[in-house]
Amino acid sequence: MAGLKVHIISLFPGFFKGPFSCGPVRIVQEKAVLKVEIVNPRDFTDDPHGTVDGYPFGGGCGMVLKPDPVFRAVESIRQEKSHVVLLSPQGHSFNQSVAREFSQYQHLVLICGRYKGIDERVRTELADDEVSIGDYILSGGEAAALVIVESVARLLPGAVGHEESVTTDSFSSNILDAPYYTRPQDFRGNSVPEVLLSGDHAAVRRWRRKQALLTTAQRRPDLLRNEILTQAERQFLLAKLEKEITNGEEKRDQER
Repeated sequence: MAGLKVHIISLFPGFFKGPFSCGPVRIVQEKAVLKVEIVNPRDFTDDPHGTVDGYPFGGGCGMVLKPDPVFRAVESIRQEKSHVVLLSPQGHSFNQSVAREFSQYQHLVLICGRYKGIDERVRTELADDEVSIGDYILSGGEAAALVIVESVARLLPGAVGHEESVTTDSFSSNILDAPYYTRPQDFRGNSVPEVLLSGDHAAVRRWRRKQALLTTAQRRPDLLRNEILTQAERQFLLAKLEKEITNGEEKRDQER
């Protein structure tokens, strides 16, 4: 891989100084595997005041980010193999699968919206893709750009010391990860599961697989829809979940 270049289109370049100077993002930039640059649309305006927003046609509160400075900013750095992404609440959900896809591009352009919104023509005529990082409100797309760059950077060569840890993270296999423990072996009466101390690597792998499935079933059951389970894994989950339901009912009966 020749390396990934990311341009972030943002009115607030200072937003990114701290986060991009530490962790995996810093490491892959130092290794020239990733290069991140911020482009300010305000530098591409026609008037001396650097106006980038306007009132919405049809009325309504708030201001709308104008299309012309955004188009010019993107066109100043767009290449033949660029993938231009608009960050907005209307986009499809960003997840680990999308992060892997983005890590394969040579050039990503992330457009950060602001104010009430961004002119619709940016979405229809400029962007190749539209992504949201969640169903909540932010002041702009800068935080979303941080999330995406951090997630993608971890997938690049040399980002982490043990690359196996990237492939075993939650969501890398479309389910949540198993619980982890470190020293001390006993902490305030809570001991590390014996199987993790056994030295039996096959048993540890089986335990982690079961715990990952159980955690996913308890917290994000939607992720199991596309997971292929063995008969033994199905029986394990059913037994565990039935026990939890029974225990919950007994607890409620005692509290009445």
